Amino acid sequence: MAVRAVRGAVQLERDEAGHMDERVSELLTAVLERNGLTPDDLISIWFTATPDLHSDFPAAAARKFGIVDVPLICAQELDISGAMPRVVRVLAHVESSLPKSSVSHVYLGAAAALRKDIAQ
Repeated sequence: MAVRAVRGAVQLERDEAGHMDERVSELLTAVLERNGLTPDDLISIWFTATPDLHSDFPAAAARKFGIVDVPLICAQELDISGAMPRVVRVLAHVESSLPKSSVSHVYLGAAAALRKDIAQ
């Protein structure tokens, strides 16, 4: 088993805690499913949120999703003029037998524009 890093992002339509819960859960579900992972494969997750998100921590949404025994941390994304608003990004460290070239990074909805170089 190797340690792999999986990236992803999702844009929220509005800054509300319940909506963040939904979107972060959707993102984590896609990261796990597309890479054939279970929560037991997770080592740690780093979340960032754009400065316009204030309603809750993305890590709190992950805890509600059921990821309870994995180290999680949140940070604020850089406040860059013209950047996409209301975005939660994730960097998950996982144990996986996938080669690096087979890791599926997940950019949902409008956030797909953040990484046009990665086929969705």
